[in-house]
Amino acid sequence: VQLQASGGGFVQAGGSLRLSCAASGSTFSINAIGWYRQAPGKQRELVAVISSGSRTKYADSVKGRFTISRDNAKNTVYLQMNSLKVEDTAVYYCNADLWQVGRGQFNKWGQGTQVTVSS
Repeated sequence: VQLQASGGGFVQAGGSLRLSCAASGSTFSINAIGWYRQAPGKQRELVAVISSGSRTKYADSVKGRFTISRDNAKNTVYLQMNSLKVEDTAVYYCNADLWQVGRGQFNKWGQGTQVTVSS
């Protein structure tokens, strides 16, 4: 299973971006899937996660500004980021708990996508 993230970019403070992460592969299912981020010199941190039942959890720093959603038919998770702040600048990573025929349950990271917010 591969996770392909996209949608990062450069935006001014107060602007918006939408990240996407699409899973592909053979005979798999997605349990929880979410986004983490890592700023220079800092540890990777959870941004938002959505369960298979669409329950969501957000970091306090993004509550009310970011929205996570998933399209199960497309095996894709989205992160709508509004009212972006300079401190949101980071590399954003997709992460998923997966199940695959012949492999069972496992966790997978996607490649990062850079989000840069300027003042």
